[in-house]
Amino acid sequence: MATGNSGDQRFMKNSGKTEKSPNVLGNDLPVPCDGVSSERYQAFIENIEEGVYEVDLHGNFLYFNNAFCKVLGYAREAVQSQNFSKFMRPSNAKKAFETFNGIHQTGKGFSDLMWQFTAGNGETRTIALSANLILGNDDDPVGFRGIARDVTREKRIKRNNEALLRTSLALPEYSDLDHLLSYISGEIKDILDAEGALVILLDEERGELYFKSAVHDDLATEKRAKEVRYPADKGVAGKVIRTGEPVLVKDVSLDPDYYSAVDVQVGFKTKNMLDVPLRSGDRTIGVLCVINKKRGDFDETDIEVLNTISGTVALSIENARFKQALTESYKEVTSLSRAKDKVINHLSHELKTPVAVLGASLNILRKRLGTVPESRWVPTMKRAKRNLDRILQLQYEVEDIMQAKHYDAHRLISVLMTECMDVLESLVVEDTGEGLGIEKLRRRIDEIFLPNPDDPENILLDRFVEDAIRLVKVKSGHRDIEIISHMGSVPPVLLPVGVMEKVVFGLMKNAIENTPDGGKIEVNVQRVGESAELVVRDYGVGIVGDDQRRIFEGFWVTQDTMDYSSKQAFDFNAGGKGADLLRMKIFSERYHFKIDMISSRCRWLSQEKMNCPGDIVTCGHCKTPADCHHSGGSMFTVVFPSVQEDLVKEKEGSKG
Repeated sequence: MATGNSGDQRFMKNSGKTEKSPNVLGNDLPVPCDGVSSERYQAFIENIEEGVYEVDLHGNFLYFNNAFCKVLGYAREAVQSQNFSKFMRPSNAKKAFETFNGIHQTGKGFSDLMWQFTAGNGETRTIALSANLILGNDDDPVGFRGIARDVTREKRIKRNNEALLRTSLALPEYSDLDHLLSYISGEIKDILDAEGALVILLDEERGELYFKSAVHDDLATEKRAKEVRYPADKGVAGKVIRTGEPVLVKDVSLDPDYYSAVDVQVGFKTKNMLDVPLRSGDRTIGVLCVINKKRGDFDETDIEVLNTISGTVALSIENARFKQALTESYKEVTSLSRAKDKVINHLSHELKTPVAVLGASLNILRKRLGTVPESRWVPTMKRAKRNLDRILQLQYEVEDIMQAKHYDAHRLISVLMTECMDVLESLVVEDTGEGLGIEKLRRRIDEIFLPNPDDPENILLDRFVEDAIRLVKVKSGHRDIEIISHMGSVPPVLLPVGVMEKVVFGLMKNAIENTPDGGKIEVNVQRVGESAELVVRDYGVGIVGDDQRRIFEGFWVTQDTMDYSSKQAFDFNAGGKGADLLRMKIFSERYHFKIDMISSRCRWLSQEKMNCPGDIVTCGHCKTPADCHHSGGSMFTVVFPSVQEDLVKEKEGSKG
């Protein structure tokens, strides 16, 4: 910095003029036209908030008001009789020389030119200057007069806002939290002109603080900082965690909360620091820390900037934590789902063999009980057969849902038969006394263990549903349910017959079992565009809201567990395994048809645990069938694509 005065360090080139420069403000200020004295005018200048100055052609101060001293950051005595260059860096002094010399030569002044000055406390200030020539009595230039404003804070705020905007725009580029925090810490370090910036997080389980991110001028220090952990109740950061308020420390040696052990572990020397809390909702999850400001001290502007950035950092940290938790939960759920599938597949497979054996045993028992009066064993046999069929049906449903096509048992038995054919045949004949051939035994094994083929076929939905209705009326003959149908002409549907049977029979069975005696269901088939639509509507008890959302999830029953019981098929509230609708939903995804449901709970069954007696006559609320029909019910809609639509989709899929 230039330190000379007007005698040994000139601010401007000597103009060659010998006029004596004015040393009082009033000498060159125009006298107001209203006759106001120059003394009063000078008093006015002294009291304004902007700094006013006058210098001679060499840059020596001739006059300055009190505000100018505040702008420079020096006492009046330190400015008096000094040259402008004393308060400027050499590079700025040279620039000032060129600028003021230009005014001298052209006579044109300037306004709001930015200069950097060094204040009395060593702080670098940005000052906006204006300057114009002062003319003497003979109209020759004798000096310069202008206004000085301290715009340091304005420039800092502008620079900080630009940095905040830059940081916000850069956030989407950083998917990894560590990289994001490292970037933000680097920006903070530059904005606040500090040696280092740290993101300190609270480990609530261990009661410790640790450095999640650290950026420092010294890379070795930066690396060591990331390995440090210390008690959460220690240090300035610990105080911020406890109080939730920012803490500014201008000299750590005078602060009782300063925890020097961290400096020892990291290997740096902290002189001053600024800590602000990282808040997530009503919790303080950590601290944003900046250490060792390079020029001057941390101030309120720094606190404002760091507080603003802390919101972004806290949000990023919480988002990353939620993302990590979701990722871990997803992995766990995926793992459990695989385990569940494996268990269900295994159980489904293992269930088939004992059920087949039990079925065969019941048939043998039926033959051997032929000499016993039927009244003594037929009811028991029917009950056993009915429940055995339920178990077998459950196994089939699980197999459809899981798409489990296991042939291990079939292959194993077939191999054993091939290897031991003669022995098996001899044993069968010896044990039963019957001429049961080995081929018949093989066919029976195929029937039990080999799944039925499910090749799609062209199905006329209207005729298929008509046949299904006739069969359902026979099976539900013990119920007083009116089945109303309307069959429109629809395009053929390409679907496996077995799948169509399970969908159509399943929906009608579900409708009948949820409709009390005296009620009705409607089954309609109609054309919708190029598709065939099946609608099965019952006027029964309906489904409550929570169950509606889960009805297709599988193994979800709409009755209370304590009220659940397995009755005869098509009975009212027969109770089910909850797998039929899940199986239909899976079929819809597999064979590209749509299935939806809308339902309203019977208004007389406002609470989930309230039960319908199952007969309109004994209901007590519905006086007539019409009352019941307007009380509640459910409607399932299935839209099957036509054969042509399926062929187009298959063709498009093959192109893809």
